[in-house]
Amino acid sequence: MKTYSFDEVKDKYIGKKGTIERDAYENELRLDLIGEAIEQARKERKLTQTQLGELIGVKKAQISKIENNLTDARFETILKVFRALNAKINFNVELRNQKMDLAPE
Repeated sequence: MKTYSFDEVKDKYIGKKGTIERDAYENELRLDLIGEAIEQARKERKLTQTQLGELIGVKKAQISKIENNLTDARFETILKVFRALNAKINFNVELRNQKMDLAPE
């Protein structure tokens, strides 16, 4: 029986790197990871979704949607959430054969 790597399976069923389908998949995966990170940090700080929402001026439903990747939250809102959680955030931006690391203050 032949075995396949996860990358080979993704290439075959989702599309090769650089295709629209693969880029969409990778972006959605990243958003899921952000939601999970927010939920984990909130729980570590023993905050409810309501309490976190009050800290940044949004309703509990918005926090729930962000944690469950059910919304296209504004970047500004995501930053407010991480700041309220006192979380260090770093962004990695890749520009055609260049790499820049951005670390907001």
